[in-house]
Amino acid sequence: MPWEKSFQESDVIEQAMKVFWEKGYAATSISDITDATGIKRGSLYNAFDGKRDIFARALLKYGGDRRTSKLQLLEKVDDPRKAIAMFFDSLVKATLDDPDKKGCLLFNTALEYSSHDEDVQELVSDGIKEVVSFFEGRINRGKELGSIPDSVDTRSTAKALVALVAGIRVLGRGAFGKTALRQIAQQAIALIS
Repeated sequence: MPWEKSFQESDVIEQAMKVFWEKGYAATSISDITDATGIKRGSLYNAFDGKRDIFARALLKYGGDRRTSKLQLLEKVDDPRKAIAMFFDSLVKATLDDPDKKGCLLFNTALEYSSHDEDVQELVSDGIKEVVSFFEGRINRGKELGSIPDSVDTRSTAKALVALVAGIRVLGRGAFGKTALRQIAQQAIALIS
Protein backbone atom coordinates (compact mmCIF):
# COMPACT_ATOMS: atom_id res chain seq x y z
CA MET A 1 0.00 0.00 0.00
CA PRO A 2 1.53 3.34 -1.02
CA TRP A 3 2.30 5.99 1.56
CA GLU A 4 -0.30 8.74 1.84
CA LYS A 5 0.39 11.92 3.70
CA SER A 6 -2.19 12.97 6.24
CA PHE A 7 -1.10 16.58 6.60
CA GLN A 8 -0.78 19.78 4.63
CA GLU A 9 2.81 20.64 3.75
CA SER A 10 2.04 24.34 4.23
CA ASP A 11 0.99 23.67 7.83
CA VAL A 12 4.22 21.76 8.49
CA ILE A 13 6.28 24.58 6.96
CA GLU A 14 4.44 27.15 9.12
CA GLN A 15 5.10 25.20 12.32
CA ALA A 16 8.71 24.46 11.38
CA MET A 17 9.24 28.13 10.52
CA LYS A 18 8.27 29.07 14.07
CA VAL A 19 10.77 26.59 15.49
CA PHE A 20 13.60 27.76 13.21
CA TRP A 21 12.73 31.38 13.99
CA GLU A 22 12.90 30.76 17.72
CA LYS A 23 15.93 28.45 17.85
CA GLY A 24 17.88 29.07 14.64
CA TYR A 25 18.79 26.51 12.03
CA ALA A 26 21.75 24.87 13.77
CA ALA A 27 19.98 24.46 17.13
CA THR A 28 16.82 23.00 15.58
CA SER A 29 16.68 19.23 15.33
CA ILE A 30 14.33 17.02 13.35
CA SER A 31 12.90 16.00 16.73
CA ASP A 32 12.07 19.65 17.41
CA ILE A 33 10.21 19.77 14.11
CA THR A 34 8.35 16.50 14.71
CA ASP A 35 7.40 17.69 18.19
CA ALA A 36 6.10 21.01 16.85
CA THR A 37 4.18 19.47 13.95
CA GLY A 38 3.03 16.21 15.53
CA ILE A 39 4.26 14.35 12.45
CA LYS A 40 6.35 11.22 12.70
CA ARG A 41 9.93 11.30 11.48
CA GLY A 42 9.28 8.83 8.64
CA SER A 43 6.34 10.84 7.33
CA LEU A 44 8.43 13.99 7.47
CA TYR A 45 11.23 12.39 5.45
CA ASN A 46 8.71 11.02 2.94
CA ALA A 47 7.36 14.54 2.34
CA PHE A 48 10.58 16.57 2.56
CA ASP A 49 14.25 16.14 1.72
CA GLY A 50 15.36 16.67 5.30
CA LYS A 51 15.87 19.58 7.66
CA ARG A 52 17.58 21.82 5.12
CA ASP A 53 14.69 21.47 2.66
CA ILE A 54 12.18 22.32 5.38
CA PHE A 55 14.29 25.30 6.42
CA ALA A 56 14.59 26.66 2.87
CA ARG A 57 10.84 26.39 2.42
CA ALA A 58 10.26 28.04 5.80
CA LEU A 59 12.57 30.90 4.83
CA LEU A 60 10.67 31.37 1.56
CA LYS A 61 7.33 31.31 3.39
CA TYR A 62 8.57 33.83 5.94
CA GLY A 63 9.68 36.16 3.15
CA GLY A 64 6.45 35.88 1.21
CA ASP A 65 4.16 36.23 4.22
CA ARG A 66 6.01 39.04 5.92
CA ARG A 67 8.47 40.90 3.71
CA THR A 68 7.07 40.74 0.19
CA SER A 69 3.45 41.46 1.12
CA LYS A 70 4.48 44.34 3.39
CA LEU A 71 6.71 45.93 0.73
CA GLN A 72 3.98 45.63 -1.90
CA LEU A 73 1.56 47.50 0.35
CA LEU A 74 4.09 50.22 1.11
CA GLU A 75 4.90 50.69 -2.59
CA LYS A 76 1.29 51.88 -3.01
CA VAL A 77 1.78 54.75 -0.56
CA ASP A 78 1.87 57.97 -2.62
CA ASP A 79 4.54 59.72 -0.56
CA PRO A 80 7.84 57.76 -0.76
CA ARG A 81 9.25 59.38 2.40
CA LYS A 82 6.08 58.41 4.26
CA ALA A 83 6.37 54.84 2.94
CA ILE A 84 9.92 54.58 4.30
CA ALA A 85 8.86 56.13 7.62
CA MET A 86 5.94 53.68 7.83
CA PHE A 87 8.32 50.80 7.12
CA PHE A 88 10.59 51.78 10.01
CA ASP A 89 7.71 52.58 12.37
CA SER A 90 6.18 49.14 11.77
CA LEU A 91 9.59 47.52 12.16
CA VAL A 92 10.17 49.14 15.54
CA LYS A 93 6.63 48.25 16.63
CA ALA A 94 7.02 44.61 15.56
CA THR A 95 10.35 44.41 17.37
CA LEU A 96 8.97 45.91 20.58
CA ASP A 97 5.77 43.84 20.44
CA ASP A 98 7.61 40.52 20.16
CA PRO A 99 7.57 39.03 23.68
CA ASP A 100 10.00 36.27 22.65
CA LYS A 101 12.53 38.69 21.11
CA LYS A 102 12.96 36.42 18.08
CA GLY A 103 14.08 39.17 15.72
CA CYS A 104 13.73 38.50 11.99
CA LEU A 105 14.23 35.05 10.49
CA LEU A 106 15.94 36.57 7.43
CA PHE A 107 18.47 38.60 9.43
CA ASN A 108 18.92 35.84 12.00
CA THR A 109 19.85 33.57 9.09
CA ALA A 110 22.11 36.27 7.64
CA LEU A 111 24.06 36.22 10.91
CA GLU A 112 24.78 32.52 10.23
CA TYR A 113 25.36 33.12 6.50
CA SER A 114 28.70 31.33 6.17
CA SER A 115 27.40 28.16 7.83
CA HIS A 116 24.65 27.68 5.23
CA ASP A 117 24.89 26.10 1.81
CA GLU A 118 24.77 28.16 -1.39
CA ASP A 119 21.02 27.69 -1.87
CA VAL A 120 20.17 29.11 1.55
CA GLN A 121 22.76 31.86 1.11
CA GLU A 122 21.03 32.78 -2.15
CA LEU A 123 17.65 32.94 -0.38
CA VAL A 124 19.14 35.29 2.20
CA SER A 125 20.79 37.46 -0.46
CA ASP A 126 17.58 37.58 -2.50
CA GLY A 127 15.56 38.62 0.56
CA ILE A 128 17.98 41.42 1.38
CA LYS A 129 18.10 42.52 -2.27
CA GLU A 130 14.30 42.76 -2.22
CA VAL A 131 14.47 45.24 0.67
CA VAL A 132 17.30 47.19 -1.00
CA SER A 133 15.24 47.36 -4.19
CA PHE A 134 12.22 48.65 -2.26
CA PHE A 135 14.30 51.46 -0.75
CA GLU A 136 15.90 52.28 -4.11
CA GLY A 137 12.48 52.53 -5.70
CA ARG A 138 11.13 54.78 -2.97
CA ILE A 139 14.23 57.00 -3.03
CA ASN A 140 14.09 57.39 -6.80
CA ARG A 141 10.38 58.14 -6.69
CA GLY A 142 11.00 60.69 -3.93
CA LYS A 143 13.62 62.37 -6.11
CA GLU A 144 11.14 62.54 -8.99
CA LEU A 145 8.54 64.14 -6.71
CA GLY A 146 11.08 66.47 -5.10
CA SER A 147 10.50 65.09 -1.59
CA ILE A 148 13.96 63.50 -1.43
CA PRO A 149 16.97 65.63 -2.43
CA ASP A 150 18.82 64.72 -5.64
CA SER A 151 22.01 64.73 -3.57
CA VAL A 152 20.94 61.50 -1.85
CA ASP A 153 22.85 58.63 -3.47
CA THR A 154 20.18 56.03 -4.17
CA ARG A 155 22.18 52.80 -4.01
CA SER A 156 24.37 53.53 -1.01
CA THR A 157 21.48 55.06 0.94
CA ALA A 158 19.27 52.05 0.23
CA LYS A 159 22.01 49.77 1.54
CA ALA A 160 22.51 51.97 4.60
CA LEU A 161 18.75 51.78 5.27
CA VAL A 162 18.95 47.97 5.13
CA ALA A 163 21.83 48.09 7.61
CA LEU A 164 19.57 50.10 9.93
CA VAL A 165 16.83 47.49 9.45
CA ALA A 166 19.31 44.79 10.46
CA GLY A 167 20.37 46.86 13.46
CA ILE A 168 16.81 47.24 14.68
CA ARG A 169 15.99 43.55 14.21
CA VAL A 170 19.21 42.24 15.77
CA LEU A 171 19.77 44.77 18.56
CA GLY A 172 16.03 44.82 19.29
CA ARG A 173 16.31 41.24 20.51
CA GLY A 174 17.40 42.65 23.84
CA ALA A 175 20.46 44.87 23.56
CA PHE A 176 18.49 48.02 22.63
CA GLY A 177 15.23 49.24 24.09
CA LYS A 178 12.42 51.41 22.77
CA THR A 179 14.26 54.74 22.82
CA ALA A 180 17.34 53.42 20.98
CA LEU A 181 15.23 51.62 18.36
CA ARG A 182 13.21 54.76 17.68
CA GLN A 183 16.45 56.75 17.36
CA ILE A 184 17.66 54.31 14.70
CA ALA A 185 14.35 54.74 12.84
CA GLN A 186 14.80 58.54 13.02
CA GLN A 187 18.28 58.18 11.53
CA ALA A 188 16.75 56.28 8.62
CA ILE A 189 14.58 59.29 7.81
CA ALA A 190 17.55 61.62 8.26
CA LEU A 191 19.39 59.71 5.51
CA ILE A 192 16.72 60.67 2.96
CA SER A 193 16.34 64.29 4.07
